[in-house]
Amino acid sequence: MASTDYKFEGWLGQSPDSVNGKMVWGEFEPKPWEETDVDIKVSHCGICGSDLHTLRSGWGPTMYPCCVGHEIVGTVVRVGSRVTHLKVGDRAGVGAQSDSCRDCDACNNGRENYCQNRHVGTYNGKYANGGKSYGGYSTYNRAPANFVVKIPSGISSADAAPMLCGGVTTYAPLKHHGAGPGKTVGIIGLGGLGHFGVMWAKALGADKVVVISRSSAKKEDAFKMGATDFIATAEDPDWAKKADSTIDLIVCTVSDTNMPVQDYLRLLKFDGTFVQVGLPDDGFPTFQQMPLIFKRVKITGSLIGSPNDIREMFDLAVEKGVKPWIKEVPMKDANQALLDFEKGVPRYRFVLANEPEVKAGL
Repeated sequence: MASTDYKFEGWLGQSPDSVNGKMVWGEFEPKPWEETDVDIKVSHCGICGSDLHTLRSGWGPTMYPCCVGHEIVGTVVRVGSRVTHLKVGDRAGVGAQSDSCRDCDACNNGRENYCQNRHVGTYNGKYANGGKSYGGYSTYNRAPANFVVKIPSGISSADAAPMLCGGVTTYAPLKHHGAGPGKTVGIIGLGGLGHFGVMWAKALGADKVVVISRSSAKKEDAFKMGATDFIATAEDPDWAKKADSTIDLIVCTVSDTNMPVQDYLRLLKFDGTFVQVGLPDDGFPTFQQMPLIFKRVKITGSLIGSPNDIREMFDLAVEKGVKPWIKEVPMKDANQALLDFEKGVPRYRFVLANEPEVKAGL
């Protein structure tokens, strides 16, 4: 491998306790270089709930040290000889997945996010060449070019970052399940994922967009984002009865084992669809099967999005002027940002920003 004049450094989680604001800044070794790779100088990286789950080993044992962050945007500084769609100087991004087997039915049909043979996460993953994946709370990122997407000129780097995971995680199921004219769409949870869901549903042309949340604290925000109705479940004991059989498609962004799934299913019309995208550490709640039988409703899930999904999403964002609600935070303050994220402070997404030519965290 040819030497480079830059170092891969970032915030490293060394144990489950790192999620409590205890990541440490240090150098790491990226995957061994291949001519299908690109290196990106990171300018921005969104903070995602997956980062916290992984740092605390919530989804299984994490391979420490771990540098999280999979909403990465920056400038391409090195391009492999077998890469044709990117060049040095391009603005590009990497989402939650950075490699797949590239040879199964899913991969061959543009559904790499559902590859069952080798789904490599952008951090805490292992590449075929034995290298380990490190994320974007860092100065540089290396990834296979197949999973690096060029950022359109109509989207700022800070806005593009959270779209690479949070954005496409809600865009993909809405698009796949037919959100659009004539449809009523429900979004459960108005957080980093949910706020994207509202805006995508509106951009895709849904007749009505219903936000379902515990309280009405975010009601005003929901309507500014494009919602037409709002249900505050903790403030109205009859909410499920009042909204019975009124929604065609529900996307649930909540990661809570105790959420009232039975009542959520009641909201669906005949042949309605419930899509789970939140991933609770302790599993999905139990429920009675009556809605499945008497209303033929469907319960399914959705996993991030493919590179093509991301490109489509960016095109829609440019066309419809979709702009996430974000707050930029200096990369040096990543530990505090994680603590604030856990407390539910962001409205609605934190984006870490590297200071130009300054070593973050030092």
